Formats: sequence, C-alpha cells, structure tokens
Amino acid sequence: MIEEHHLSVQRTARYFTFGQCTEQTNCLVIACHGYGQLAKHFIKKFDVIARPDTLIVAPEGLSRFYWGGLSGNVVSSWMTKEDRLAEIADFSAYLTKLYIHFTADLPDGAQIILLGFSQGCATQLRWIARENPTFSHLILWAGSIPEDIDYGPVRHHFQDKPLHFVYGTEDPFITPERVAAQEALAAQLPMNYRVHTFEGKHTVEREALRGLFEQIRP
Repeated sequence: MIEEHHLSVQRTARYFTFGQCTEQTNCLVIACHGYGQLAKHFIKKFDVIARPDTLIVAPEGLSRFYWGGLSGNVVSSWMTKEDRLAEIADFSAYLTKLYIHFTADLPDGAQIILLGFSQGCATQLRWIARENPTFSHLILWAGSIPEDIDYGPVRHHFQDKPLHFVYGTEDPFITPERVAAQEALAAQLPMNYRVHTFEGKHTVEREALRGLFEQIRP
C-alpha cells in the first residue's frame, strides 16, 4: 500500500535588502515577488522608493526551477497545487522568521508595509491569515485575494487596515470580473479597499510605485 508522509527538514532561504535598519528607519517594506521571478531582480524595481529612513526586504520563493524547462534562466515560485498545504506552511514559517528578524530592531512606531506582486499577493495573504503579523498597509499588485481562505477568524486583524489593489490598465490577467471579485472579497474582511491603476501591463511600474509610496509613507 502506498502512503504519503511528510518530514520537516532545515533548509536555507535567500532574501535581498535595499537599505539598512538604523535609528532613523521609520518604514519597513516586505515585498514578495511573483511566479517565475528572483528576488535579486525584483528588488531593483524599488530603487524609486529608496530613502535613508526606509528598509526594503525582498524574500525569495523556496522553489527554484529553470524557466526554459531543462535550461535557461533560473526562477522561483512560492507554491503550486501539488502538496500546497505543506508549501504554505513552509513559506509562512519562513516569512515569520524573516519578519521577526527585522522588526526586532525597528524603532517604535515604524510603519510596516507588506507588498505582493502577482503570485506574491496570495503569498502575503496566506501568511497574514496564518501568522497575523502586524502591518500598516497591504499592497496587492496585479494579484488576487485567495478565495479559499476562511477570513472569519482573522477579520479583526484586517479590520480597517488599508488594502491597496494596484494594476495596469493593459494587464491581460486583470479583467473587470476579477476586479469585481476582489472588491467583494475585500468587503468581507473588511478592509479599507483602495484601487490604483496605471497605464501598463503585468509589471511593477516604477512611477506608479513611487506615486503610491508618496501617498502612504510618512
């Protein structure tokens, strides 16, 4: 008889930073990349919001693969449908450890902004629903609110926090139906849901990112 088993093992996760944590730091940004990306490339987009008082942290998905199949660029993913619950538990534990590492040195009152791009949006929300990290703003950039999460037990944690849904007007993955579904799910949390659009496709557009942070960062 064939049976499935699981064994927890220790492994090394990679992340990149832009800036340093000092006594002047008043903003921590944890930014999760999308499917088929690497954190070392993704974090370069955030040069437009770099300031001496801001620390940007970009964790990398735990599953790497060759984009071309057997060769080519190496990229990473946060999870797939195969053994998904174990993968969610693994990346949640990883993000929590990273979060504790950096928030331990933050000055009192510092703002914590969580951002996900594409697949990174579901990653952030699954982590928040499991671990309840404290945050000031949640930015979902060209991604979705997962429909399979029971948000009831964590409604208080999302209560009145700003949720920024950002997408390009030419993004082939963001349809009017998807936008409507996002709004309906956000209303269940409930969160202070705000929509931001820019002219562009499925990408983190630098000027749109700069403009958003001019609005929400102290």
